[in-house]
Amino acid sequence: MHEKLLTKLRGGETAVWLKSAKADFFDAEAARADVAAAEIRWQRFAPALARLFDTPGGLGRINSPLSEYPASLPAPAPVYVKADHSLPITACVKARGGIFGLLCVIEKIAQDAGLLKEQETYAILADEPARRILAEHTVVVASTGNLGYSIGVAAIGFGMQAEVHMSDDAKEWKKARLRELGATVVEHVGDYTSTVSSARTSVAERDKTHFIDDENSWDLFVGYAGAGEELAQQLKQANVDVSVEHPLVVYLPCGVGGAPGGITYGLKSIFGDAVVCVFVEPVNSACVFVALACDGALKSVYDVGLSNNTEADGLAVSRASELVLNKVGKQIDAVVAVPDKSMTDWVGKAWSNAALRLEPSATAGFAALEPFLQAIDADVTSNGTRPALKNIAQGTHVVWTTGGDLMPEDIFQQFL
Repeated sequence: MHEKLLTKLRGGETAVWLKSAKADFFDAEAARADVAAAEIRWQRFAPALARLFDTPGGLGRINSPLSEYPASLPAPAPVYVKADHSLPITACVKARGGIFGLLCVIEKIAQDAGLLKEQETYAILADEPARRILAEHTVVVASTGNLGYSIGVAAIGFGMQAEVHMSDDAKEWKKARLRELGATVVEHVGDYTSTVSSARTSVAERDKTHFIDDENSWDLFVGYAGAGEELAQQLKQANVDVSVEHPLVVYLPCGVGGAPGGITYGLKSIFGDAVVCVFVEPVNSACVFVALACDGALKSVYDVGLSNNTEADGLAVSRASELVLNKVGKQIDAVVAVPDKSMTDWVGKAWSNAALRLEPSATAGFAALEPFLQAIDADVTSNGTRPALKNIAQGTHVVWTTGGDLMPEDIFQQFL
């Protein structure tokens, strides 16, 4: 079966990998503790974020709205949109993990400098004495665009230096906006995976330089995980019941896996088997798909004959995160690989139907709806015994968006 799926990928076709019916152990209690600890850090930093950035209500929180999609979709109703394309500060999902990872770095610097005494409010990190200390430090990250922008915006906002290593996949406009911020952009000939390796090596012997590793960062992972509780509260406010009889199906665009992996970690800790987590990748960059179809082997898409060329630059990754596969690989319920045309077509559909301003990476979940549901219908034998999948027609579907609100108008018009 797996070789048949890989053949479809090589042919540029939509493909769906489904987890077997076997139940896998998940330590929900430990996950809830991890997410709770991350939430405490978000709360500590809220006063500083409120002073430095424009956040809803001036509360210093990075949350996004949940709204019902207003047009008909090829899925059982209702379908909701988790609008991370309009998150505060950076208008992309990377504002969750990327900024949280940066806050962990800032907290350590401030503690070492004696800035954060007992009962001291973190609002002082926005004051000039703290900014002078932070200005001596440089944050380094590798990115195809949105992670680098998120960390760059936040680091410069706190007064730090930002150095962003960009792969061949990165769009020119994303490099330009980083330079306009004052970040140093280092361009690489090579894909995202090789760029991460080069960036990691570049900081080895540099003083007061901090590398934020998207491939292997626990801090980024738990930064994303808090979105699970945020969604749970929004569903409760909307009077949406989540249970095995009425499952929650969440469609998560996937690059290296950090954002969808962290969100899955948070959701599974709350809903367990009642949530179905569907990762969505471009056909040519289906790195998590390849790893799971090859029984968890950390293979590159190049190893199975894929090009890693995609218009969805935020998802252009050749090898999945080992951290993500280890933490939630067995909790991923499905992976859908979709062609670029499906994603670019949805840029126009989402705009005309719902006024959602999305880049191709952010439309992946919409493109995955129909093929995922068709695969469930066709695979009753191996997956029909899983109650959540058996009851999927009674489920609530949530498409998670990732970026697009800050896309330049001329680029957006090209997609339209």
